[in-house]
Amino acid sequence: MRIENMWKSVLALLIAITLWEIAVKLLQIEVWVLPAPSVIAKEMFIVFPAIFPHMLATIKLVFVGFSSAIVLGISVATMLHILPTAREIVMPFLVISQNIPTIVLAPLLMIWFGLGDFPKYLIIATTAFFPITIATLDGFRQTERDLMHYMQMMGATKKQIFLRLQLPDAIPSIFSGIKIAATYSVMTAVVAEWLGAQKGIGVFMTLSASSYRTPRVFVAIVITIILSLAFFGLFLALEKWFTRWKRNEGVQ
Repeated sequence: MRIENMWKSVLALLIAITLWEIAVKLLQIEVWVLPAPSVIAKEMFIVFPAIFPHMLATIKLVFVGFSSAIVLGISVATMLHILPTAREIVMPFLVISQNIPTIVLAPLLMIWFGLGDFPKYLIIATTAFFPITIATLDGFRQTERDLMHYMQMMGATKKQIFLRLQLPDAIPSIFSGIKIAATYSVMTAVVAEWLGAQKGIGVFMTLSASSYRTPRVFVAIVITIILSLAFFGLFLALEKWFTRWKRNEGVQ
């Protein structure tokens, strides 16, 4: 979506927030049930110093877990692309792994690996791994056949074809998977923190909910959304930088 076309989404969001504010006021809904957007905004400024350390803890979890998922996802996809037999064996297990709910997997990992950060890294990496792997495999399969035949006719080795043709052509697909996984990772980190952590947005959210401080719960939700959008925007910018050569080819 281009920046100049985002005004429609921004306008729709502003209208929704305005209607929310009006509905809460007219219906006289209690703050602990559903706070108005103005109350949430005020609460955010009040509690920001308190929630900031929790934000840093969540960002650290996402950064480590998601970085591991990127490296592992691209590596596994490369291996499965090079070894078709391995792909046929491994793919069903990858699909099955995505049918295990995070809320079920998290307690098991914490039983096996303790209550530290390592099981949370595993939960985030597991969630982000699948879309990155699948998108990378699709990118490898979408390489133009004519260009492959041309390189083979020129005597290029499989390694040269992969590094100079298939991998560069797969970059847009790889980033598509990364962008999808980036938004999941922040949410997954928050869920993992619900099940056992000392710091994090999930911990802040749980403590706020248990004390019926609903505006603070919404503050945590808003910050989670902002972080998800920030991670998405980061990889969107990286994608544009890595694929600038494709745009240059289009101009020529």
